[in-house]
Amino acid sequence: MKLSQESESRVIEMSWEDRSPFEAIKLQFGLNETALIKFMRSRLKPNSFKLWRKRVTGRTTKHLKLRGDNVTRGYCPTQYKHR
Repeated sequence: MKLSQESESRVIEMSWEDRSPFEAIKLQFGLNETALIKFMRSRLKPNSFKLWRKRVTGRTTKHLKLRGDNVTRGYCPTQYKHR
């Protein structure tokens, strides 16, 4: 699947966000978790990829089935600050 530069940037941003689940990335961009890992490996520097993998591995908020009922939105209320 060919993504625009803007879409690639958004995929990377969502991948780093704790509250954006893998399922949302699949729904919006068609990349399942395995494809997303390959995508991230090809777009990030090796150390950045290792940091990302360490960050998302085992993180319950990245999987809809594992996240608690208290996580009701894809972003934290303080994530996007209005000026």
